[in-house]
Amino acid sequence: MKWLTNLFKQNKTAESIDPMKKYLIAGLGNIGAEYVNTRHNIGFKVVDRLAQQEGVQFETAKLGAIAEVKIKGRTLILLKPNTYMNLSGKAIKYWLEKENIPKENLLVVTDDLNLAFGTIRIKAKGSDGGHNGLKNTQLLLNSNEYARFRFGISDEFKKGQQVDYVLGEWSEEEKAKLPERLDMASEAIKSFALAGLNNTMNTFNGK
Repeated sequence: MKWLTNLFKQNKTAESIDPMKKYLIAGLGNIGAEYVNTRHNIGFKVVDRLAQQEGVQFETAKLGAIAEVKIKGRTLILLKPNTYMNLSGKAIKYWLEKENIPKENLLVVTDDLNLAFGTIRIKAKGSDGGHNGLKNTQLLLNSNEYARFRFGISDEFKKGQQVDYVLGEWSEEEKAKLPERLDMASEAIKSFALAGLNNTMNTFNGK
């Protein structure tokens, strides 16, 4: 956590520290026991790990499960939509409006086939890249200008097997490496709130 403390100190002057500042961290996935350990549900796994680290529990709420994390004057509202992946934007839009959170304080966590397993790529904006959760979010927010956190799941599947791969469970090798990658993802989310988007991209992208 030393790097995070240093980043936070560096940005005290660059970014005004508002003790009431709130962030929405939306981890995307599908509800249901059959989806729990699938690659497509990595968004759920990431926010679950952060909640676990901070000792908070998710509670069922409108359009999803919610947990609240407080770190150094910042409030992170963790969201796991219960709308299924294709309607993720409905829950994200609702909670942004309910909590009066600006789009620049939104971070959406998704899986990405174009990145090697466990690789992190955070961007300030962009296309949906064919991801249905991002596609619906962009549609309902009427904007592609929101931060997204892509977690690599690689593309180790044969032609015509993409759906089975994405909705399939992790390999044994991936399962062994996943805890460390989830910890890294949690640190990146904390950095997003404490050190700002640009510093977080510089620190974590490609790791």
